[in-house]
Amino acid sequence: MRHFCTRLPLALLLAAFSVFTVSAQKVGLVLSGGGAKGLAHVGVLKQLEKNHIPIDYIVGTSMGAVIGGMYAAGYSPEEIEQIVLSPEFQRWTSGKPLESKTFNFLTAEPSPSALRLGIAIDSTFKARISTNLVNDLNLNLALARLLAPASASANYDFDKLFVPFRCMASEVFTRQVVEQKSGTLSDAIRNSMSFPLAFRPIRNLDGKYYYDGAVYDNFPTNTMKKTFAPDIIIGVNVGDVAFKKYPKNDDQLLASTVAFLGTSVADTGSVGKNGIYIQPDLDGMGVGDFDRVKDFIAEGDTAARRNMEKIKARISRRVDSTSLQQRRLAFQGLAPKPRFIEVQVRGLRPDQNDYAARFFPRSGREYSLDDIEEGYYRLAADDYFKNIYPRIRYDAARKGYIFSVDAQRNNNVSTEVGFVLSNRPIDNLFFGLEFRYLRRLLYTASADVSLGRFYNGAHGSFRINVPARIPFFFEPEITYNQWDYQNTGGVLGRDVINTQVRQQDTKLGGQFGVSPTFRSRLLLDLATFVTKDEYTNSKEINTSDVLDATVFRGATAALRLARNTLNRKQYSTSGHRYVYTLRGVTGSSDYTPGSTAQQPGSSQHREWLQFRATVERYFTLKGDRHAWGYFGELMASSQPTFTNYRSSQTMAPVFAPLPDSRTLFLDSYRSARYAAVGLRYTQPFLKKLEWRTELYVHLNGQPLKQGDLQQAVRQSGFDRPRVTASTGLIFQTPVGPLALHARFYDDPAERFGIYGHLGYLLFRSRALE
Repeated sequence: MRHFCTRLPLALLLAAFSVFTVSAQKVGLVLSGGGAKGLAHVGVLKQLEKNHIPIDYIVGTSMGAVIGGMYAAGYSPEEIEQIVLSPEFQRWTSGKPLESKTFNFLTAEPSPSALRLGIAIDSTFKARISTNLVNDLNLNLALARLLAPASASANYDFDKLFVPFRCMASEVFTRQVVEQKSGTLSDAIRNSMSFPLAFRPIRNLDGKYYYDGAVYDNFPTNTMKKTFAPDIIIGVNVGDVAFKKYPKNDDQLLASTVAFLGTSVADTGSVGKNGIYIQPDLDGMGVGDFDRVKDFIAEGDTAARRNMEKIKARISRRVDSTSLQQRRLAFQGLAPKPRFIEVQVRGLRPDQNDYAARFFPRSGREYSLDDIEEGYYRLAADDYFKNIYPRIRYDAARKGYIFSVDAQRNNNVSTEVGFVLSNRPIDNLFFGLEFRYLRRLLYTASADVSLGRFYNGAHGSFRINVPARIPFFFEPEITYNQWDYQNTGGVLGRDVINTQVRQQDTKLGGQFGVSPTFRSRLLLDLATFVTKDEYTNSKEINTSDVLDATVFRGATAALRLARNTLNRKQYSTSGHRYVYTLRGVTGSSDYTPGSTAQQPGSSQHREWLQFRATVERYFTLKGDRHAWGYFGELMASSQPTFTNYRSSQTMAPVFAPLPDSRTLFLDSYRSARYAAVGLRYTQPFLKKLEWRTELYVHLNGQPLKQGDLQQAVRQSGFDRPRVTASTGLIFQTPVGPLALHARFYDDPAERFGIYGHLGYLLFRSRALE
């Protein structure tokens, strides 16, 4: 009994000390960088919370900073998982434009350009060429939105976040590791992921530029020890410990070399003798495989479960799920209400900043989040501006958020180059040049030219952009087009002589456009024009024959409502496009007969109204791997006949469902009144190839027939339905699509054919289209 009484206080003391030690035990989590591989951190976090393992501090680099920063900001592992699994996340990492944020105020008629080179020329006439990295437009705004509430709740002190946090960056010019511990959380994370040749560095408020923390410290255990000194470190490394094998080809060698040289090697023993080192098995998975989110999370989950017994043995302390969630909700409740009281634009001249700020509409005394997003994407739609970077910061004195944009002038000169190579003689070259000048308004002068055997054209314009609440622009322009259908025969014996036609037109006028929302554009087009069509009326042509000519001079006015969110200029697989055009035409026609004519020369006055509606839309299936779309077009015109049948056909509107339809002169596809519907289906395979199938049916109303003396006779009722079909392979190259099709046209002059091309097969519209 005496011994028991002596030992009892000692036992109680040891027990109390043990309880105190367990309760005081602090755990630090270190998350390495590794590009897409860093998504494995989400699986680790899920297992740690599931097993009630405490996380008292977090230090992260690059993607480890992204995932760790979101957790420190109060997002649960399940919420982070939903964010990275969302379709929006794929657009953040790839730089693909968001369909819902397409701003058509600046959208011009698609050109066949394949390469666009921006050149910035300053007042001393020094030029610099802009580099093309991953478009971070969507990513920057997403980080600002996701992390702004937590930054405000912590009063911009990373020690006061839901979990104290450090974010690593690199100052490459002084060769120093930068430990970011305060400021805007989105800035810190964005600095930490600015990997060379991938994501550009941002300009910080102090004027400095930081790069990815992985350059000097990809596994920041030393920062964890020095700053937080936890009892135990859990280190999760998704980067390479050593170079394991040489890549198979030069492209892989270059990419791997850049990644390996730009990333410090992890010290697996740096977690300490009591620490836990976790290395998910990510062999065969690349730093750029952001489309494999589920696989990365699963590997992180597996790696954490594999080490869980060791983790539980070394970490005795547990965190109750209910209390953790209560603490998380309490932190989130500290965030100020999302009131945006001011928009600021910095980085440019004062008058240029004022121009940019006017892109942001305001629905009342304050800005809504929709106002902020709309203005941001409106501003970013013009590549005159470079490095558009958003910041959201809370002003405690004014009790509202300030949205600021750091902008830099980008390209005031842009050049474009494009080409088309084909198995038919319709090859073409395209060159374009654009100069922009910004003061209180943005002035743009542009010119381009197309040169080829089938099509030649030129266009020049001068545009003035006014960023009012409803943005609008003026654009005087001149356009010249010329088509030659004489030498565009198909592979399977198309009758070229039957459709020997040369067309040219010149249009001089101007456009006034407004954008009621950043999703659509309303355009008023006023112009004078001259069209000249030369043609033959006979199937039997001699070299000495002279073509008929119809010259039509007049004026036209059109009102057009359009929206275009398609992901490509040709062979789209997502997005939608609609164009509604109401046009009035008036003018006089002069006919000069040729050697095959049966009508004398004449002059006629012609005027008409026409309405065209075009709609197409695409839907993705099976995880964006399959896409189908529909197409519809309606043409209703009061266009009268001209002197003869052939001149009436050359002036008639054209139904052109396939890329090469504009290169064929098909009578059955020219009519003043028609309706058409179609379906399109795309199935990708072998990663790079797509199999595309299209089917259309169109119906001509009151079709024209050739009567006596070559006159055009309008029939009553409808022609029979006509079918158009195409199927083939498409490969998207850096200079445009490489396509090979088998297609069918329902016209006596063209039935079955094989058609292939490289590049964008696009032409400017005729003056009256």
